[in-house]
Amino acid sequence: MTRPPASALLLGLAGLLPFLWGAATVLWPGLGLWSAETLGGRFAGPYLQLFYGTIILAFMSGVLWGFATRAEGPRAAAGYALSVIPALWAFFTTGGGPTSAATSLAVGFLALLLLDAQFARWGLAPAWWMPLRTGLTAVVVLCLLPVIL
Repeated sequence: MTRPPASALLLGLAGLLPFLWGAATVLWPGLGLWSAETLGGRFAGPYLQLFYGTIILAFMSGVLWGFATRAEGPRAAAGYALSVIPALWAFFTTGGGPTSAATSLAVGFLALLLLDAQFARWGLAPAWWMPLRTGLTAVVVLCLLPVIL
């Protein structure tokens, strides 16, 4: 099965909303001002994308850790070690201002896709995992571009 379950697809798409909203508030400054005034500064522009992106990279570390529990021996140890990389990457690379933080997050999400592929090659991720992750990652990276550029 290469199609993700409906619930996984819907939750994955819902998880894109903060990235999409953040990109929209960067591209249309009037919307960004409205969002900051109405919803609060946390829900506009780069701040929304960077804060949320950091949380999602940490969350994805947990997902990979869960995949690692399906392995045994040295592969399990490798899986656990690899699974903490996205969270550590976000922690250590996102503090230098919006442009560098957004660049680091984009690199982190692309590297996460490589980790996803490795876990899939090891047979630890469901067959539908890579099609879902590839599409979600593409949208996330595209949404970070307005902050990077």
